Amino acid sequence: MLKHILIPLDQSALAETALDYATKLTDPDGQITLLTVLVPPDLTINTLYGTEGLAQVAMDVEAYESAERQMRVQAEDYLRNIAKRLSGRRVDIAVHAGRDADVIVEEAKALGVDAIVMATHGRSGISRWLLGSVTQKVLHAAPCPVMVIPHHERGKA
Repeated sequence: MLKHILIPLDQSALAETALDYATKLTDPDGQITLLTVLVPPDLTINTLYGTEGLAQVAMDVEAYESAERQMRVQAEDYLRNIAKRLSGRRVDIAVHAGRDADVIVEEAKALGVDAIVMATHGRSGISRWLLGSVTQKVLHAAPCPVMVIPHHERGKA
C-alpha cells in the first residue's frame, strides 16, 4: 500500500474515476492530495501592439486576476466536497495556477508522493497533436510512478 498519492482533478466526472483506484492503493493511514490546476489564458500577440494593445493587456490582466480569484474559490469548494466523499482518509487539497502538466509534476516533487493517479481524456489524432496530452507530459516528467485510468473505464469499453 502507498503512503501518499496525488490525484489531479479538473472538475470532470472522468477525472474523478481516479478516486476509486487511489483509495484502493492508499494505505488506510496514508494521505491523498487532491490537486486542481488553474490554467491561465494565453494573451495573443495582437494585444501587445500599439497603445490600445497595452491598455487591453492591462484590462486583460485585471480581468484574469479577478477571474482567477473566483476560480480558485470554486476549485477549493469542489475539492473540499470531493474530500468529504473520502471520509476516513487523510485528504489535503491544493489549487495552483500554471501549465497543468508542469504543476502536477512540481507538486508531486514538492510533496514527495509515492504515486500520481489520474484519468486520461483519451484524445487521439489531431486533437492530441493540437492540444497535447497532459497525461503524456506527466508520464514523461513525473518523479514517481503514474497510474493512468483510461477514459473508457466508466463502462464505455
